[in-house]
Amino acid sequence: MSGRKRGGSDGRAPGGGGYAKSGKPRPGSGGNRKARLEGKGPTPPAHMRTGHPAQRAAAARAAAAGRPASKARDGRARAGRDRSDHEIQNPAPRGSGDGPEVVAGRNSVVESLRARVPAMALYVSGRAQQDERVAEAVQLAAGAGVAVLEAGMAELDRLTGGAVHQGVALRVRPYDYAHPEDFTERTSPTPPLIVALDGVTDPRNLGAVVRSAAAFGATGVVVPARRSAGVTAGAWKASAGALARLPVARAVNLTRALEAYQGAGFFVAGLDAAGSTGVRDMPVADGPLVLVVGSEGRGLSRVVAAACDLLVRIPMADGTESLNAGVAASIALYEIAAARSRPG
Repeated sequence: MSGRKRGGSDGRAPGGGGYAKSGKPRPGSGGNRKARLEGKGPTPPAHMRTGHPAQRAAAARAAAAGRPASKARDGRARAGRDRSDHEIQNPAPRGSGDGPEVVAGRNSVVESLRARVPAMALYVSGRAQQDERVAEAVQLAAGAGVAVLEAGMAELDRLTGGAVHQGVALRVRPYDYAHPEDFTERTSPTPPLIVALDGVTDPRNLGAVVRSAAAFGATGVVVPARRSAGVTAGAWKASAGALARLPVARAVNLTRALEAYQGAGFFVAGLDAAGSTGVRDMPVADGPLVLVVGSEGRGLSRVVAAACDLLVRIPMADGTESLNAGVAASIALYEIAAARSRPG
């Protein structure tokens, strides 16, 4: 026993204090003496460690977005985690529309690229590039001038928030919303026609409404800033490209926006099953008009219905279920366009 060291390889106690003459371990100082320990602070996130794959991927994303990598890292440091990078295509209520959206999965990505959804970058894992659908996505992205970046599976998991991405993800450019007041300008001899949506939370319905509004000569579409569908990849696909031609505006308060339109000389008609007038018999279809469409089932909210000058309905057979927003808006817009085309 006398020839063996106690404790560590240098004969010191595990705590760093050594041993007393009695042979008992001497307590350490805990770093509070002259040679006190200096901590390096918490470990930074992976995307802030120089040379880490996550940091290189973040720099590539910042370059694709046209921002300096340092600003992208600083923004993430302030926020802790940039949630806009993790938004997934989802028909659930959204409406923010402020940050980029990420579409995940081979079929969804290819369909989005075919629909010419404005995208910032396509992320592909090395193994997935051998798949035919992924190869088609790469070809479509290259043809559209979209940056194609290689990303590992862990990075794709982070980008898509854990969704099933199948090795490919598409980052969609944020939509540039118009202002509701932009639609009051008289730029053509035809009276302006605005479509406002109240409580429509499915982006596909928004896209369908935009498609019909563009087909029947509407000026634009207005959606509330909260509790409403926003312009997502799903809305782009449902619009069949109409979102590139017809602007969408967001109103902080839809009721106040309707009142502002009334002050500008517009007549506000709400589409409601309880309306007393059929949409075909609407007497003000040939003037400046705002058509307000509610959600399926619930219809217009009480405050929005009260703000309307007139409630109109689509006549339907008894027992027929309510129409969804896209179908109802299409029928009403067709009737308005027909009324405007009749000789005065």
